[in-house]
Amino acid sequence: MPNPLSPAAIALIPARSGSKRVTDKNIRPLRGHPMIAYTIRAAIDSGIFQRVVVSTDSAQYAEIARHYGAEVPFLRPAEFSGDRSPDVEWIGHALQSFAQEERHFDCFSILRPTSPFRLPETIRRAWAEFLAQEGIDSLRAVEKCAQHPGKMWVIRGSIMTPILPYFNGETPWHSSQYAALPEVYVQNASLEIAWSRVLESGTISGNTVCPFLTRDSEGVDVNNEGDWQYVNYLLENQTIALPLIDAIAFSGELPV
Repeated sequence: MPNPLSPAAIALIPARSGSKRVTDKNIRPLRGHPMIAYTIRAAIDSGIFQRVVVSTDSAQYAEIARHYGAEVPFLRPAEFSGDRSPDVEWIGHALQSFAQEERHFDCFSILRPTSPFRLPETIRRAWAEFLAQEGIDSLRAVEKCAQHPGKMWVIRGSIMTPILPYFNGETPWHSSQYAALPEVYVQNASLEIAWSRVLESGTISGNTVCPFLTRDSEGVDVNNEGDWQYVNYLLENQTIALPLIDAIAFSGELPV
């Protein structure tokens, strides 16, 4: 159960139905359950949140989410459900809908279904780090870059230029050894936590963002067919673990 002395927090799980890279990826079966189930159960079992809510534009997704214990008090409007709709729109819609019912939350956490290996312990660790920081607007999950952006280029016509035109002394980053480059981190889909007030600035993160370093498989993201093959290989070889689900498997139709 959430600590009554802690800030009131809501978990928001985005699950629009219009994925183009992998159709219905949020509810695609993964080890006997739709992928979204692992995020729902991790959120509930973390004991952090007053409410665990799925924001979806699909009645089918809503049925699946409720089966695994999430709330779906409304469907997301179509104008907030496109593949280019910014997160601030659907989050604002969700929190405003609750505010109309006199339900207010100090914080919100975004937990994306494409990151099914985030555990309840992951969420609790992030929550503790978020509360321990003073003067921040939000916390965001990151991991060390596998490929350094100092080695990346933009091509325009027949000419390319480095994304990061920085130098080590007189040596450009793109011509430096990896060991000489500063560590750079990339965000992953594991989680975000923010004070609700940040939405007033038109963003979901504000200006002062605290890093949350994910460990091992916590930040693994499943977005395309290659990702599916990779995570199934890891699961088959027992080198990666999903959150436990004590609910019976959803019996309705799921995508293959």
